[in-house]
Formats: sequence, structure tokens, C-alpha cells
Amino acid sequence: MSDSVYKSDMSIDEKVMMAIVRVAEGFKKNSSALVSKWGLTFSQYNLLRVLDASQDGQNTMKNVNRIMLVSSANMTGIAKRLERNGFIVRTNHPDDDRLKRLRITPAGVQVLKAISDLKERNVKRYLMKYSDEEKSALLETLREILKQTRHKQPHM
Repeated sequence: MSDSVYKSDMSIDEKVMMAIVRVAEGFKKNSSALVSKWGLTFSQYNLLRVLDASQDGQNTMKNVNRIMLVSSANMTGIAKRLERNGFIVRTNHPDDDRLKRLRITPAGVQVLKAISDLKERNVKRYLMKYSDEEKSALLETLREILKQTRHKQPHM
């Protein structure tokens, strides 16, 4: 039995988009394997990163949802598990009891520090052969694509 030859019928646009997806999925898979050694999921790790980068290590759940592009229902589960493991604290917002505030704990900061070097090596694997100028140009292109398509629905 001979191997069949695959000939894609995708346009160049679709090929580019599929390549972006494949790179992103590979990065997510490798990152997930890396953070799982600390008992974290990729989403939990990203929530800790968002809080660590937020003023005073805290932010509202609504803002974190928006930054991470995660639904409120999913964010609640992610936050509860991180709280149970002592990496964050959830409290009511002082101005509005309907809003939850999330704050990273010292244990959360420590786990980020422990992961930091491995995370950097993982990121560099994907982009090490490109100059800062090339990376900046790619980032600008991707941001333009996101901006251009952010509120547009596909025409069916």
C-alpha cells in the first residue's frame, strides 16, 4: 500500500492562519507541560501572571476575564482552585459586593519565580533565530490582524 499524497486546497491566507494556530497550540502544550510540574494548568499560571503584573498584585475578576479572554464561569473555577492551593485570595470589591477582587499571595509569587527560567527558555525556543526588529514587526502585524478582526463577525 503506497502512501497517499496530501495536497492542501487552502488559500495562502488560510495557510498563514493555520500556521499561527499550530504554533500557538504547540506553545500552549509545551507551556502546560512545564507548569503542570507545579500543579498548575496553563490558565491558572496565566491568571497568576496577570495578577503579578497588576497594581499591588490584585485586580477584579472582570478585568482578568477581559485580559485573559476567559468566560466568567471558567474564571470562577480557575480562581477557586488557585485559592484552595493558597496562590490567590478572593474577596468582595470594597465598592461593589457583586465584583470579586483577586490578589496573588506570596506563595503565588514564589511559584511564578520558580517557573520563570524554564518559562523563558520555552518562549525563546520559538523565537531565538529572529532579531528584535523581526519580532517587533511580527508582533505589530499580529496586533493589526487582531484589531482589524476584533469586532467583525464572519460573513456566512
